[in-house]
Amino acid sequence: MPQQEMLGRRFARRLTWLDPVEDKIQPLMRGALRKSMPLRNFLDGTWLGAPLHPALTDVPVGAMTTALILDVAESVSGSQRCGVAADGALSVGVLATLPAALTGTSDWRDLLGESRRVASAHALLNVGGLVLNIASIVGRVQGRRRFAKASAGAAFALSSIAAHIGSELSYGMGVRVNQDSAHGGPAEFTEVLAEGDLASDELKRLEVAGEPVLLARSRTGTPMAIAAVCSHAGGPLEEGERDGDRVICPWHGSCFEMETGEVVNGPAVFAQPRYETRVRAGRIAIRRADR
Repeated sequence: MPQQEMLGRRFARRLTWLDPVEDKIQPLMRGALRKSMPLRNFLDGTWLGAPLHPALTDVPVGAMTTALILDVAESVSGSQRCGVAADGALSVGVLATLPAALTGTSDWRDLLGESRRVASAHALLNVGGLVLNIASIVGRVQGRRRFAKASAGAAFALSSIAAHIGSELSYGMGVRVNQDSAHGGPAEFTEVLAEGDLASDELKRLEVAGEPVLLARSRTGTPMAIAAVCSHAGGPLEEGERDGDRVICPWHGSCFEMETGEVVNGPAVFAQPRYETRVRAGRIAIRRADR
């Protein structure tokens, strides 16, 4: 039986007209965030150790669901208290959409090709839902409750589809998941290289027990090793730049401490798996470090 194609990919195929628009907007976003590393790290969730956008989306989704249930309860029971509570819940949902959209836009800045289109479809549907929810709030203020409830219901339907497409980005296409989550490597010290074959400023990629490893020397000359695949989007760290004992990914600029694997700057939020190193008889050996 052929595998069913994801909804987001079917939708994205129709959005080719967005490509030139996205090509112009993305560099502007990257440039704006490059000017403020603390803001970039905050929006990416580097400080949290997990992507920030998925966490923030729970608030508007929960608030809109609550508003929908209370709207139905008001229609069935005629309770004015349910109506007032629905109005409050929907207002919270609209306000909470703004930080969720900001962090989602920050995540979008590094996407390309099909994943960028799918993310754009996710965003456009959410914008449509936001417009309908704002119209619903206006209708509530004006006392047009039947219109307000219908508008909020349509917004909930659009936002639900958008949420489904957002889940496809993460679970179906691997956007913003840890690219090193299954990284292994030798549990016991394994010789990988002659000590003299590692230059002081070199970033050397090796395959050890089937895993890509980045080997380098610290400023004191001690070998250090971390996973060679960037946890953010799979970039080849051996092609990056050194900044002392740090390495900067060539794809999106994530920065890691090579002695510990810890994230210094995003968009990465997950630390690189690291290896213990030792030198004996002129040979460098490594083993997987338990965190």
